Amino acid sequence: MQPFTTLSAIAAPLPIDNVDTDMIIPKQFLKTIKRTGLKEGLFYEMRFRVDGSRVDDFVLHNAPYDHAEILVSGANFGCGSSREHAPWALLDFGIRCLIAQSYADIFFNNCFKNGILPIVLPKESIDKLMTAAKDGKKVMVNLGTQTVQAEGQNTPAYAFDIEPFRKHCLMEGLDDIDLTLKKLGEIDAYEARQRELTPWLAA
Repeated sequence: MQPFTTLSAIAAPLPIDNVDTDMIIPKQFLKTIKRTGLKEGLFYEMRFRVDGSRVDDFVLHNAPYDHAEILVSGANFGCGSSREHAPWALLDFGIRCLIAQSYADIFFNNCFKNGILPIVLPKESIDKLMTAAKDGKKVMVNLGTQTVQAEGQNTPAYAFDIEPFRKHCLMEGLDDIDLTLKKLGEIDAYEARQRELTPWLAA
C-alpha cells in the first residue's frame, strides 16, 4: 500500500449527499476481484447515458478534474452496500483523499484498508473547500499535522481527527497483510513450538 503523508492536488467537487456505493461503482462492474481497470466504471451512471453517450459536463470528464486526487462531497458518502470495489474504483482513478461531512461506516473502514484517507469536516468547512474546488484551486492535505487547506486560503487550515493507529498505517503504507507480515517472526516461532508440542499434527 502506498504511504500517505502529504498531498497537494486538484480537488473535484461533487456537491451531493448520500452518494451510495452503487453510484460509485455500479453492480455490473463487480465481476472482477482485480483492483485495476475499475476506474472505467467509477460513477458510470453519472458519466454516461443509457445509450452509452458521455455526459460531457460531469466533473471528472473535464480538466483539471480528470486528474483529481481529492474528492470533496456531501454527507453520508459511501452509503449502501459494503462493496470494497467502491474504494478500489476511486483509487484506480487516482483519488487518494476524500473530504466529506460524514461517511457510511463500512465504506469508511474500507478506505483506510486501501490507502485512501477519508477526512470528516463540518459543513461550513466543506462548503468553503467546495467553492475552492469549483474554482480549480488545489487543496493541501497534511496527515502528520491533520490539517487541510485550500490554495490561497487566508484563514487557518481546517483540522481533522483521525484514530492514531489508522494514521500510523496510512503514513507507513501498511495494509492488513503488511501488518501480519511484520509479525512473521512471532508467527514462525509459534508454529515451531506447536510442531514440538504436537508433532503428530505436522505429520
